[in-house]
Amino acid sequence: MTAPHMPGDPPKNSRRFTIFIVVLFLTAAALLGRYGFLMLGDREEDQGQRRGRIAERGPILDRNGRVLALHTRLANVTAWRSSVQDPQAVAEELAPLLELDAAYIRDRILYSPTDFVYLKKQIDESVIKLLEASQSEGGLRGIGLEYIPGRIYPERNLASQIIGFVGDENRGLEGIEYAFESDLAPSGGGERGSQVSLTIDTNVQYILEQLAGETIRETGSESVMFMAMDPRTGEILGSASLPNYDPNDIRSTNENQRMNRPMTWAYEPGSVFKIFSLANLLDSGVMTGETAFFCNGHYEHISAGGERVIINCLGAHGRVTARDIIVVSCNAGAAYASDLLGEESFYEGLKVFGFGSRTLSGTPGETAGFLRSPERWSGRSKPTITMGQEISVSALQVLQAASAIANDGVLVPPRIVSRISSPDGTQSRSWDPGPARQVIKPETARLIRSAMVDVTSNIGTGWRANVEDLSLAVKTGTAQIIDPETLSYSDTDFIASCIALLPAESPSLILYLVIVKPKGEILGGRIAAPAIRQAAESLVDYLGIPRGRNPLAFHSPQVTLPQDRTPAVSDTVPDFSGLSKRNLAPLLLRDDLHFEIEGEGWVRRQTPPPGSPLTPDTIIYLEFE
Repeated sequence: MTAPHMPGDPPKNSRRFTIFIVVLFLTAAALLGRYGFLMLGDREEDQGQRRGRIAERGPILDRNGRVLALHTRLANVTAWRSSVQDPQAVAEELAPLLELDAAYIRDRILYSPTDFVYLKKQIDESVIKLLEASQSEGGLRGIGLEYIPGRIYPERNLASQIIGFVGDENRGLEGIEYAFESDLAPSGGGERGSQVSLTIDTNVQYILEQLAGETIRETGSESVMFMAMDPRTGEILGSASLPNYDPNDIRSTNENQRMNRPMTWAYEPGSVFKIFSLANLLDSGVMTGETAFFCNGHYEHISAGGERVIINCLGAHGRVTARDIIVVSCNAGAAYASDLLGEESFYEGLKVFGFGSRTLSGTPGETAGFLRSPERWSGRSKPTITMGQEISVSALQVLQAASAIANDGVLVPPRIVSRISSPDGTQSRSWDPGPARQVIKPETARLIRSAMVDVTSNIGTGWRANVEDLSLAVKTGTAQIIDPETLSYSDTDFIASCIALLPAESPSLILYLVIVKPKGEILGGRIAAPAIRQAAESLVDYLGIPRGRNPLAFHSPQVTLPQDRTPAVSDTVPDFSGLSKRNLAPLLLRDDLHFEIEGEGWVRRQTPPPGSPLTPDTIIYLEFE
């Protein structure tokens, strides 16, 4: 039986509705109160707690422990409009610190549609400290700091495509930052991520990037790659790719600057590839070092399918052996040599060098290049591939293949990551790209190296790479580029290159330079070989590579190296007259000295003169002759 409704009692539905409204109001009030507490409650205590909870991303270091990427504290600057008593005064105080217009800040505070507003995101530690100092003195009422983790790159552009960068969420987006995200980012509730150490040497990297920059300016080229590797270990000591970028200012970059060309870009290598194709042919047994071919200025052949193939050479070289083909870069001789081996065997011989496969060096986005299977070849494919066209490679693949030439036939996979260490330093693991393997006979590799030494002779294409008292095994290359519109080889766009193994008798360093779309002169022997010589001159002494005028002398427990005169630097400009670039190498690597250099040989003239005051802003001009 239903209870009677008494006069004056509110209807039950009305009471329920009133209770619902009250509960809803209290819930909303609690949520708003909590949000307000988080944002405006005891700012110093709350923000200090949030600051303490920010986990640190692990650092990235070079092989010598030099920091390339490091955790830092950033902050977003916020405002609660209702708590800012004098928007104009606050805007004027913030404007120089945030590098924003005062009117913009004032209008954001006055006219934002919400009470809470962001004024600027991701300010750095120096600005944070200035704002915190003002707040501690009672200033900037209503202005808050929302602390977030950040990343800084102390070396700026140096090796930037290798290192990569992080996004707004402090997660790796490119390079090592992306490839080793799971190691660098804190995990399992930890406060710090692991440390990633690279094989890169920042001094070697700096030298390569400087020479790459000079090459771009001198050749008007579109881009340049310059790499250095220790073939005994596969460790990449330097990998320059220009143009590059500053990962501290990622919003000002473009895709072309961020491209890690040596690992991700596939191109036709040109005549540098002859050392691998001839090693393949020699190792197969179809020819020996004495096998000869006749070059009358071109190669001509009619395939089994009736296709007539003609490949031009730079000259009529006459009778040529494998050595001659490498020394004078004879296209016709290389093409005739390729006729001795069947397509399938030739193809498999190139695969063992790593062409057509990724190297697994530790860098993301690595290309496998392009090596078609024989069933897709035309009648001209094999002779064309032999001289480095109709095949695409990465610069990293070329270094890997060259390690077999350097190591008496043993191919060592390249690596750019040395080890990953736990945050507390108690655990460490090495990056393993795979085992070394014998891919050609030792005598084959030694024959190729011997021929490459002759490339630096007066009759060779790489004589401009020659270094006094140091034997280099060199090969130059010039390749046409496919025109994307006509899908045929361009008459104007080329790739010039040069590779060097040194010292030739027992190489401990491989240098490889690639110049993309140079203007004017296009031959690798003319525009790439000189930079190889400069890099060798700068690096052999730094890396302790022995040569005739710089022998290594061992004396336990110390090593003594005879050195040429390097002037001491104090508060005045030294006398550089008569010195070579090799003498100056230790000074050129210093961050506190600034040089501009012109010419080759020895210092003939300098500005300012010796004895002039030396300040941090002094630029020393040296003219060599």
